[in-house]
Amino acid sequence: MRYEGDIYSPHIAGDDYILQCTIGCSHNRCTFCSMYKDKIFRIRDMADILYDIEMAKEYYGDIEKIFLGDGDALTMPATSLIEILDRLYATFPGLFYVGSYASPGSILNKTSLEMKQLQEHGLVEIHLGVESGDQNVLHDIRKGVTYDEMVAAGQKVRDAGIQLFITVILGLAGRTSGALIHAEHTARICNDIQPDYIGILTVMVQPRTELHKKLQEGKFQLPEDKETLEEMSAIIKHLELNNCGITSIHPSNCLHLDGMLPPDKEKLLHILARAIDGTDPVPPRPLDLPKV
Repeated sequence: MRYEGDIYSPHIAGDDYILQCTIGCSHNRCTFCSMYKDKIFRIRDMADILYDIEMAKEYYGDIEKIFLGDGDALTMPATSLIEILDRLYATFPGLFYVGSYASPGSILNKTSLEMKQLQEHGLVEIHLGVESGDQNVLHDIRKGVTYDEMVAAGQKVRDAGIQLFITVILGLAGRTSGALIHAEHTARICNDIQPDYIGILTVMVQPRTELHKKLQEGKFQLPEDKETLEEMSAIIKHLELNNCGITSIHPSNCLHLDGMLPPDKEKLLHILARAIDGTDPVPPRPLDLPKV
């Protein structure tokens, strides 16, 4: 397969075939993210995308799950995305899932009708990096949208009938008094959006990012594992959701949880409480946070 640069997909979509529709990320200014710093954002030529679909058919045969890359395929015109979706479902009879990353800006730039059309043509799920519900944190990490704009983007996805998977990140407020405020506000934004699934991550300070520079300069401190667990507990405690999956199985986290809300809420909080007070030792994480 033909790919330009490093390719990323959500942790839970690791086995999906990735079709690179755009190169890089249309925003690419978040202070914590290094994934697309080596790429200049652009939309690939449609002829190249369609040719890659034919190559995938020849190489893999039938495919059941496909993820549209890179960081923001939804920034493409709706007509182009519909052409791609139609070709995918025509090429792969067994295809039942197509997902994509999307920035809040690319969602807000689509009309409600366009979002509904994407759902009707087979876009099953959108992955949206919410990261935080705290306005100060959103500003500090240069997310590029306000709290209200993020909520509007998430609700537009849900209103179109597209499944919404959002990510939130523990530790973005650092070791400050605002950490639990970040957690509580993050729960509130989740409640306002009412996603289908929440993926919890822990901040990982990557080289060549602004957050890495702040860490080196002493302007940011990474929280300890216990502190991130306290943030996770605060988020889950304040969540008021209807039939929403939640997971912290991403390897950046020191404790892996998986459940459904609201039925598993008390169970998850109990597990967290035992980990926080040391009753149940937390095993070493499979992927250590980078040392600086």
